[in-house]
Amino acid sequence: MNQTKNSFYAYEMSDISQMAIQTAPVGRDWMDASERRYAYRCLPLTIANQAGWVIACPATFVVTWDGQNTRDGLRIDFGPSVEHRDSRVLSHFGSGILTIAIPYLFRTPEGINLWTKGPCNQFKDGAQPLEGIIETDWLPATFTMNWKLTRPNHPVRFERGEPICMVVPMARGLAESLEPRQLPIGADPLLHQQVFDWARSRADFNAALNTPDSEAARRGWQKEYTLGVMANGVRAREHQTSLRLKEFAKPDASTP
Repeated sequence: MNQTKNSFYAYEMSDISQMAIQTAPVGRDWMDASERRYAYRCLPLTIANQAGWVIACPATFVVTWDGQNTRDGLRIDFGPSVEHRDSRVLSHFGSGILTIAIPYLFRTPEGINLWTKGPCNQFKDGAQPLEGIIETDWLPATFTMNWKLTRPNHPVRFERGEPICMVVPMARGLAESLEPRQLPIGADPLLHQQVFDWARSRADFNAALNTPDSEAARRGWQKEYTLGVMANGVRAREHQTSLRLKEFAKPDASTP
């Protein structure tokens, strides 16, 4: 199949049942539960939540690590029914690492890597998703998603359908192409003034929150960053308040 400039393919290599891939949602349970859903006021959080595609967990199970480095030190319990077991969920590496086989082979445009990780800003007590960066513009192989259990003898539950992997395209060599420099803020007088204006605006707003009938109390929070506006009223040239990633198009009967 010809690879176009912006083509991003997910080839089905094995059983994909219960492992749908879709755009990452903005919502998180802990953000829903925050007071008045305040967490959603943090635009950097919500943008990160949406910045990729997620793959669903294929089964419900509880995994427990006994603290040993052997592969059999990980116990995976799917429940009493054999039909609920899933061979894609296994202990492969030892050291308390849970492995979930990913049934897709990804192909990104030339020069684009794939950052594979856990879902942004989503937590699981006792388990940490491992992250990797893969050259998916040439590699003819699949990868696995791995979670490191962090607390021996602490059962960790995974639910069928919950996101267990997030894939984020990233340009190869971008970080290496940058020229890092460390300077005092006074080296850029304009930026220094902008920082001062922001700090003064934030301090004044926070102080005004203590006055019930103030404009700040009515507003509840400063929205300048969300609006893409600096404290002096200057708007950013480019600004995003949400992401609109495309879903993977499904194959139809005419696809060879």
